[in-house]
Amino acid sequence: MDLLISCILWLLFTLVWVMALSFISSGRRKGLPPGPRPYPVIGNLLELGGKPHKSLAKLAKIHGPIMSLRLGQVTTVVVSSPSMAKTILKEHDSLFCVPESILSQPYQHHEFSLVWLPVSPLWRSLRKICNMHIFTNQKLDDNQDLRRKKIKGLLAYVEENCSAGKAIDFGQAAFNTSLNLLSNTIFSIDLVDPNDKDKNMVAVLASNPKDMLDTLLNIIQDKSVEIDIKHIKHLFADLFIAGNDTTSITMEWAMTELLHNPEALSKAKLELEQTVGKGNPIEESDIIRLPYLQAVVKETFRLHPPVPLLIPRKALEDIEIAGFTVPKGARVFVNVWAIGRDESTWDNPHTFIPERFLRSNVDFKGQNFELIPFGAGRRICPGLPLAIRMLYLMLGSLINSFDWKLEDENMDMEEKFGITIMKAQPLRAVPVVI
Repeated sequence: MDLLISCILWLLFTLVWVMALSFISSGRRKGLPPGPRPYPVIGNLLELGGKPHKSLAKLAKIHGPIMSLRLGQVTTVVVSSPSMAKTILKEHDSLFCVPESILSQPYQHHEFSLVWLPVSPLWRSLRKICNMHIFTNQKLDDNQDLRRKKIKGLLAYVEENCSAGKAIDFGQAAFNTSLNLLSNTIFSIDLVDPNDKDKNMVAVLASNPKDMLDTLLNIIQDKSVEIDIKHIKHLFADLFIAGNDTTSITMEWAMTELLHNPEALSKAKLELEQTVGKGNPIEESDIIRLPYLQAVVKETFRLHPPVPLLIPRKALEDIEIAGFTVPKGARVFVNVWAIGRDESTWDNPHTFIPERFLRSNVDFKGQNFELIPFGAGRRICPGLPLAIRMLYLMLGSLINSFDWKLEDENMDMEEKFGITIMKAQPLRAVPVVI
């Protein structure tokens, strides 16, 4: 009995000692940005909840636009304002250019992925391929016809549902179309048949001298850069994951906001009618003449960035920012969701108002840090030019070709957190002939 009591007392003493040390060490936050006091062992993990981007935004209102937390035993810094994002992503880009994978990935994807590779000769080679061989304006202009055909297929699918009086799942329709647009750009094939739920892959890859696969195979054979087929496979994985999610998720949120705000939808339809004609197909050359459609997309990116927290980065050395020390090895997050709703930057930040961008030159291409859904600096998403073309075409075509009626009159605006922010409940609406 005495032995049992002694063991219990020893365990209690040890536990109290560990907690005391942890508490004392957590108090030694000298130089770190302010933040909530962490618990022993788990740090601030419990404070993140099911929607970390929102929890971190609330904490930022208390502790400021740069704050520190401890997630487990990892010192973590979160920035939540345009100025702090600019400091991290532009002014000190060289010290925060190494991403840190916090999830295990199949097939060691993080070891070959353009997204996760540190800045290195291999990373520069892959980046150069994207910028000079895949996503140039010339390359994208050359395969406009592919996107035109996929949009035509999307409208035909919607027309079938319209005739039958059936609702369509916007997210799924956008996903299928985006996937086929990407697969045609890369392989010259469709990976998904929207009318066949059981068919999700084709057996034979077609050959087309304008597709990405042909271009990249030529680069490998030319040996102009040090990459092989393994790197190409992982590059394709990056393009499919990032490009498809960005386009389909943003498309669904844009239609959600427009159906939730009928006045904005009417303005977008009127602009399309006056510019390209009601029901007429939209060309990529028309986009520059559709400022309200562009504003709708920007406002959607502001309120619903596809990735709420940019890929975490690791501080390569101690650095002082805004009078605080970000220590070497700290994990740094940029809360894009919070920046888009920053009350000191945006009027009525929680309200969908596309008109705000008609009076502003703010864009999403990485130069304006109040709107960075694709990131900024040297690690900005390389697929931005293709993703935005696809998004404009899909959204504009669906607005201009049909009227829409919600399947369920109760509009659900809840989010589901993940690497991307999806709608908790898919948007379903019935197309109506105009």
